[in-house]
Amino acid sequence: MWRSWSFFRQFKLNLIRLLRLQDSPERIARGMALGLFIGMTPTFGFQMALAFFAAMLLTENKLAALIGVWVTNPITAPFIYGLEYETGRILLGLPRLGIPMEYNFHYLKAFGWQLIFPLSLGSLIFGISSAIIGYSVTLRCVPILRLWRIPRWPRRRTKSRKQD
Repeated sequence: MWRSWSFFRQFKLNLIRLLRLQDSPERIARGMALGLFIGMTPTFGFQMALAFFAAMLLTENKLAALIGVWVTNPITAPFIYGLEYETGRILLGLPRLGIPMEYNFHYLKAFGWQLIFPLSLGSLIFGISSAIIGYSVTLRCVPILRLWRIPRWPRRRTKSRKQD
């Protein structure tokens, strides 16, 4: 049953694409680390374009960078950004943001800065650590996983009617 879920099917497809890349494990690992770092930044919506152009400028593997960005998807992004904000807030010693009683330009400006600084610091910490971990794991796993034969999932058979 779970094999028909599109999330698992897409994950397996991206894993197969990553393993079949015709590039060295070193370049694949660097592309993955770049994608993971950009995926941890608070640039939701622009991460794919940023990863592609950064990989192009740094001559890293573009597909590995694009796959690495998907660490923050619509399901995981609220948890990752919340954890990054809390980490940055604690390190900066700032209080939690409260619910405003009045909305005006000055409050929104202050609210934005109180949100951006802790989120940026937390994303920098999590981005660097995930890039280091992702690089080392990818560098070690790609040569090993290339030797595996990944079987195809059986396709659903549709019942076709014979027309007489």
